[in-house]
Amino acid sequence: MAVLHHPDVEDLRLVDVLAALGHPLRLEITRALASGEERFCGEVMPDIPKSSMTHHWRALRESGVIRQRRAGRRLYLTLRRDDLESRFPGLLDIALRDEP
Repeated sequence: MAVLHHPDVEDLRLVDVLAALGHPLRLEITRALASGEERFCGEVMPDIPKSSMTHHWRALRESGVIRQRRAGRRLYLTLRRDDLESRFPGLLDIALRDEP
């Protein structure tokens, strides 16, 4: 089983985080994880096919927005709120606001 790459906090780049959050579905995923609780990937966006979600999870993980953890055959997701806040203070709060 492949090891999931998560960038270190000091390696997070604003352009990568903004690109990840700039896609409407990825922003919706981020909002679904905003509570900070770890969630099984199949429950985050249950109506979207897994084949589509894999691409979005990878973009969010590689940009540093989420952390993924494997447990057996399941994949769990958490928002890297503390890491993002320490690197880009206030950014996540702005991104997670409801649109006017």
